[in-house]
Amino acid sequence: MEKLRILYVASEINPFLQTTDVADYVRKLPQAMQERGAEIRILVPRFGLINERKNRLHEVVRLSGINITVGDEEKPLIIKVASIPNAKLQVYFIDNDDYFHRKSVFFDKENNFYDDNDERAIFFCKGVLETVKKLGWAPDVVHCNDWMTALIPLYLKTTYRNDPMFKDTKSVFTVHNNAFDYKFDADLQSKAKAMDVSDEALSHLHSADFEGFVKIGCAYADAVLKADEHVSASLNEIFNNAPKRVELDEHAEKFSESYYNLYTDLMS
Repeated sequence: MEKLRILYVASEINPFLQTTDVADYVRKLPQAMQERGAEIRILVPRFGLINERKNRLHEVVRLSGINITVGDEEKPLIIKVASIPNAKLQVYFIDNDDYFHRKSVFFDKENNFYDDNDERAIFFCKGVLETVKKLGWAPDVVHCNDWMTALIPLYLKTTYRNDPMFKDTKSVFTVHNNAFDYKFDADLQSKAKAMDVSDEALSHLHSADFEGFVKIGCAYADAVLKADEHVSASLNEIFNNAPKRVELDEHAEKFSESYYNLYTDLMS
């Protein structure tokens, strides 16, 4: 059997950036799978808090230069890469001057939620899939984490369903307890549009909020997980209504085995 190829997608990863539990989850899981023989790639945004010199990021020129459509606009995609110290794991960073050069993640200095965080998420999700295509690396599983990655399972089932790079790819979506109260503008659905994506497919985004993103991830993923038993009541309800929800045994001694079995079961 060939090596299992797993792509992890998240908003952050240790040691480059940590603002929530996502950073630890996405640090621990890829290494555990690599130790089981899987081939791993990791993609995160290059938020402005990440020090490029200290973390030895450098641009991958052959992957950069694509334009990503967000609504009526096209934005250039820049790809950077760095290695996790003391681990044989490479992390690719999605960058764009307009979206990711602020010295904060989702909130400004006054703790106001950026009103273009929806566009940043759309750019990131589309940018991830285009980067994988340019890498020429067909993943067996794309494991998406938290709301910022939630459109990837949808795009895999629509825009990219006939793409040779993704025709056999399965997606996993993990719900994380990182809710925000902000409501995006009413044009969110039109901005998230892509080829072969109908208005009906985007209907969960009608609420234009955190829960809308999570619902769309849960609706289109081939398996839906919860990173923590103690999520909010509303998130728990969304998870319990997910058609492909999976309850994993995540106790320390079973952690690696549970995830590896989930991934291999998806491929069978």
